[in-house]
Amino acid sequence: MSVSAEGADQAAMPRLPVSVLTGFLGSGKTTLLSHLIRQPGLERLACIINEFGEVGLDHLLVERVSGDTVVLDSGCVCCTVRSDLIDTLCSLFMRRLRGEIPEFDRVVIETTGLADPAPVLHSLISNPLVAARYRLDGVITTVDAVNGGMQLDEHPESVKQAAVADRLVVTKSDLASPATGGALLDRLRALNPGAVITIVVQGKVSPRALFDAGLYNPETKSLEVGRWLNEAAYLADHHGHAHEPGHDCGEQCDHDHHHEHHEHDDHAPRNAHDRRIASFCLMVEQPMPWNRVLDFVDELVETYGDRLLRLKGLLTILESPVPVAIHGVQHLFHPPVPLEGWPDADRRSKLVFITRDLERAIVETLLHTHLEKPDRDESGADAEA
Repeated sequence: MSVSAEGADQAAMPRLPVSVLTGFLGSGKTTLLSHLIRQPGLERLACIINEFGEVGLDHLLVERVSGDTVVLDSGCVCCTVRSDLIDTLCSLFMRRLRGEIPEFDRVVIETTGLADPAPVLHSLISNPLVAARYRLDGVITTVDAVNGGMQLDEHPESVKQAAVADRLVVTKSDLASPATGGALLDRLRALNPGAVITIVVQGKVSPRALFDAGLYNPETKSLEVGRWLNEAAYLADHHGHAHEPGHDCGEQCDHDHHHEHHEHDDHAPRNAHDRRIASFCLMVEQPMPWNRVLDFVDELVETYGDRLLRLKGLLTILESPVPVAIHGVQHLFHPPVPLEGWPDADRRSKLVFITRDLERAIVETLLHTHLEKPDRDESGADAEA
């Protein structure tokens, strides 16, 4: 990663937003998507799905453009996944460019019910052809209000789908008892405090509740850091600070780097799968040298990349006059984005983590270790104090 104008240009350029629609088997993804493609204002939507029959297209007027693409009477384009998602995204874009299909300005990718969404996110981030044309808007995860608790208990895929979501959509709420529905909501908030939760019946939901979850908001033509990071959701319950191991700080302690850590409500329902997921926010009071941030991220990814589900950060960098936003999914990171300015008066660096089998203390210690490394002189030797 490097701090440059390139990141800002990539965030602001009109790449097509992509939403990943995931959720466990029977959780209502198809019903939700079928409702969306009928909504006014979404005529320029492209859907990448597994099978046409699964989206309830039978009673809609369709024009078959090719074997794997249809155009709905509403104007939406639907395309089945080829052997490779990257090929499908590139082909869809080129056919749009050549005028072979209607111009679309937003994409929804529906995954299978047992899918891990991480490979889809990797495709959007890592492939240069895809990343030049598309940008990740957010992950939308459907959860069945009746059976969601059982699925979270029995299927780790369901837990991961909920943990990485930007938007959680609770379906079939009309069929669940208040106690069952309430327990599920508490559990989802504990798993993923930063996600916006929307309760729907029969898949009926406003597109505004699902889309524009990314750093860049096309409606306002601006970067909306506070909405995207949503660190306040991680700060609601627990407050504290950590110092160098063995360092006994009194009330007047003025440490160079002050870290705060915050976690979910420990009283929320937690089963074995849930306990593998951790969500927390680390804060650093002082500006951080960029090379030490890079070292921290490199070691974090190299050592714990498989356990790092998502990382979002707003960083105050010593060498930069403006804050820098970072966003990573497991081993892969978007280019860092220098912002025009701070969203508010708070100048602390904030890093929001969602991890699996990776405790906050390990991440905090790793960050602290890199920030507290002694400066080096030009020869590479440790500088004398």
